[in-house]
Amino acid sequence: MAASSNSSLSGSSVSSDPEDYQPPIWKSYLYQLQQEAPRPKRIVCPKEMESRPKYYGREFHGMISREYADELLRPADGSYLIRESQRQPGTHTLALRFGPQTLNYRLFYDGKHFVAEKRFESVHDLVTDALITLYIETKAAEYIAKMTANPIYEHLGYTSLLKDKVVHRLSRGHTQSRRVTFVRDEQISSSLVRQSALKDTTEKQCSYEKIHNFKVHTFRGPHWCEYCANFMWGLIAQGVRCSDCGLNVHKQCSKLVPSDCQPDLRRIKKVFSCDLTTLVKAHNTPRPMVVDLCIREIELRGMKSEGLYRVSGFSEHIEDVRLAFDREGEKADISASAYADINIIAGALKLYLRDLPIPVITFDLYPKFIQAAKIPNAECRLEAIHEGLLQLPPAHYETLRYLMAHLKRVTTFEKDNLMTSENLGIVFGPTLMQPPEQNALTTLNDMRQQKLVVQLMIENEDVLF
Repeated sequence: MAASSNSSLSGSSVSSDPEDYQPPIWKSYLYQLQQEAPRPKRIVCPKEMESRPKYYGREFHGMISREYADELLRPADGSYLIRESQRQPGTHTLALRFGPQTLNYRLFYDGKHFVAEKRFESVHDLVTDALITLYIETKAAEYIAKMTANPIYEHLGYTSLLKDKVVHRLSRGHTQSRRVTFVRDEQISSSLVRQSALKDTTEKQCSYEKIHNFKVHTFRGPHWCEYCANFMWGLIAQGVRCSDCGLNVHKQCSKLVPSDCQPDLRRIKKVFSCDLTTLVKAHNTPRPMVVDLCIREIELRGMKSEGLYRVSGFSEHIEDVRLAFDREGEKADISASAYADINIIAGALKLYLRDLPIPVITFDLYPKFIQAAKIPNAECRLEAIHEGLLQLPPAHYETLRYLMAHLKRVTTFEKDNLMTSENLGIVFGPTLMQPPEQNALTTLNDMRQQKLVVQLMIENEDVLF
């Protein structure tokens, strides 16, 4: 077996430097086993069955016993038939001969045929896939158990490209780092002020790590795992593909792949409703460009607008802005010549933040912030919010920091725009914070705490971030 595993088929590398190109060595042992797997042999019923469901063919034998099915299948490995269960009339069983035994599976149909997770257009395809899986898992159980021991992932292809991108990002200097600066304020926690004396000039580099967004995938033609280099066996749903970066791996290998997904812009089909970290990594920016562009436009011409963020723009025009960002990205025109009403741009920013699949203050940290807001002691309350902020994913933290700095600047024009930190807390509380379970009663009960959290972050922005 070891000798067979050394045989190889060359594949393509994603290394960005042609001089460093070395074809990965794909391990073809499991591919060879798939080629050796038994082929399906349909056992045809010699008589027409009136009770046969319309989605089955002549392989349906009606209500026969397990023993009789075993006799019919015994001569040929890979032979199969369908029978109606004697114990549970109206249910159907796939009887399949594999090696020295007949295997029986409860068979289902919902427009496609299935016995487990995989769904097939035909019973023949289902049996083909089952025989491949049974054969490989029987012949290569020990091999499969060890196949992730020496992955190619760390040495070839994807990681080379990853390192190039990281070096490029780091070279951009301050645009990829977040400053954690604490400034003395007599109204806030003395312990936070003591921290500020130590961290006043600290630069904290964002790692912006992102896990892969793996989804079950059907590969057309032979395909090899980009983690372990072994063949991905089966007829359909052979493995998983990251929908953000395109990495293809076995389902079991996906649990071992590092959190270093580098989203590909060609795979990002929209800007709104896209995961925040996915978007910033795809565009190689510290924050979503929607946030930067909208805030820049608002600060250019809207800071004195009465009711800024409270007054709604026309929903049709806000939808136009959303579509413009989805189509054109950072080239979207949101200038005064395109949208004279600044409330449209403010509304688009709120819509973007509200439609994030994971809110800026993430679902898992939501309870921590709500509980922090309930602490009666002002100093301890601020400490608890600060602890929660430090647990946010870096891209979420940076987005929130940038937004709070902007909202604090909005409050400096309070005499003109009538927007206090409390008013902004009412507006942005439900936008930035959403309970993990969308329960109307929970949301209603938490509104006061949501408002207070945002209000405190605005008022103490220079201390908390």
